[in-house]
Amino acid sequence: MKDQLKIGTIGEERFVVTERHLIDFAHDGMPEILSTPSLIWFMEHAAINAMLPLCHSGKSTVGVGLNVEHLAATPAGLEVVCRARVIYVDGPLVSFQIEAHDPYELIARGTHKRRLIDVARLAKRVNAKQG
Repeated sequence: MKDQLKIGTIGEERFVVTERHLIDFAHDGMPEILSTPSLIWFMEHAAINAMLPLCHSGKSTVGVGLNVEHLAATPAGLEVVCRARVIYVDGPLVSFQIEAHDPYELIARGTHKRRLIDVARLAKRVNAKQG
């Protein structure tokens, strides 16, 4: 791969927890807190942001692996910072260490893998599945 990320490259995504990011089963005294699926979406986007310099000329990126521990609860109104640091590059496959923090603590950590892909090739494969 001509263009390649360097080990240590960091992507970041910040957001403020709003009602749309909360768990949908908060009742009977359960506090309204950031849901894991919402958090993962932002953690993946931190990795996407790190790979944006490679996404040109019909290229994009897709997630191919994810392992996340959601360690602490975050209520609405707090800012969360997600960071993805490149830890390994094998051609089009990039591995990341990912973390998320609220103003008080580390709230999630894990690993994530993304692959640089050719958009036209992916579209052709998807179209074939649609008949």
